[in-house]
Amino acid sequence: MDNEVELKLQALLDGELPTAEANDVTSLLARDRAAAALVEELRHTRAALAGFEAEVRLPESRDFFWSKIERDIRRLERPARQPVASLPLALLRRFLVPASALAVVIGAGVVLLRPSGPSGLTPAAEIETAVADSGAFTYRDYSAGTTLVWVSYPADNEVAQDDEMGTVE
Repeated sequence: MDNEVELKLQALLDGELPTAEANDVTSLLARDRAAAALVEELRHTRAALAGFEAEVRLPESRDFFWSKIERDIRRLERPARQPVASLPLALLRRFLVPASALAVVIGAGVVLLRPSGPSGLTPAAEIETAVADSGAFTYRDYSAGTTLVWVSYPADNEVAQDDEMGTVE
């Protein structure tokens, strides 16, 4: 059974067919058991659904209810008014926003890429001494994760010589 026959059966049940077509569909029901079963199923479905149709009562008239809905739709469709900026201010803003972003990027590049310290060493390789002439030399390379401490033992002899100079006899 094709879709058009099913639609005609439903139209017959709803009373929407002209008499000539209704007679043709009624003769089809007498010959086709599947069509008769479908019409019977549609009748049972209609009867089952008829008891569950609740009538909805509106607190106001139908025209007033739909006019409220129409007003809400029109209100939502209207674009919000945006304040119009003055032309010089808008042109200045168009220039300043990209210019300030570029200045921030250049400033960050200068800070991150400039060498630090008086000798021009980068922060990854730092040399440090605690006393001006202690005889110890420390080298830290953060990128490689190493630290080298160079201690020269002749500095002990220099300290011994300094002590002799500072004594009073």
